[in-house]
Amino acid sequence: MTARLGLQLADSTRDRQLELIRKQPEHQRAIAAFEERIGSVTTVDQLMEDRELYVFVMKAFDLEDQIFGKAMIRKVLESDKSDPKALVNRLTDSRFRELYDNMGFGGGGTFNTKTLQASWRTEMVERYVGQRFESAQAEQNETVGTVLEFRRKAGDIRSWFDVLKDAEMGEFMRTALGLPKEMVRLDVDKQVELFKSKFDLAKLKDPAELERLERRYVAISDVKAGADASANLALQLMNVAGAGGRFTPVTLDITMITSIRKGY
Repeated sequence: MTARLGLQLADSTRDRQLELIRKQPEHQRAIAAFEERIGSVTTVDQLMEDRELYVFVMKAFDLEDQIFGKAMIRKVLESDKSDPKALVNRLTDSRFRELYDNMGFGGGGTFNTKTLQASWRTEMVERYVGQRFESAQAEQNETVGTVLEFRRKAGDIRSWFDVLKDAEMGEFMRTALGLPKEMVRLDVDKQVELFKSKFDLAKLKDPAELERLERRYVAISDVKAGADASANLALQLMNVAGAGGRFTPVTLDITMITSIRKGY
């Protein structure tokens, strides 16, 4: 399935798929445990001691691949954001800053008032379910997953540095704006200059502009995927023929072929 069709399918079935995720036993248990126990968590230590809650939170922020790194996550959540040297300020992956800001631990991880708020707990459950949907779409089609992530993050982009510190957003904007992937080797300031010459970030407030970027990204990605698939198929066919000892190189006389009249 092309990314264009995959995105159309994801959009048309989103509500139904979100409901199905909520009804799956695995997610039902995780949500119930979170809603039941997160209100009593006021310190980072308490969150870390409850593995089920810890895993839920990590999945909600698309940090499933970092679940093993509890020591680092602890330091992130205990950080003092006002300190430039704090770990949360030194990590370039925007997911960690998002985790820190939304969890809201203070005093070096010794207190938290957000977990007592029903609205915050509801928001966290919605984030968890939405991320499960987004991850499932990305597993089926990486391009679709990136578009969904762009939709979620576009409203928080304030500068090109916000784009560059997020690998997926950087890839999205480079592709949509027709910039080469090799530009990542350039100095960050030079990359910002190139982006500014191609697009005004103020346009991200315009829904029509967001849709145009999506269409360009999906179209270009589908073309690239088609070219890669064709190249891989040709190579596979040659390898299969060669493996059987039946592949024989043939030289064609193009001049002779083009001189044959139609009808022969």
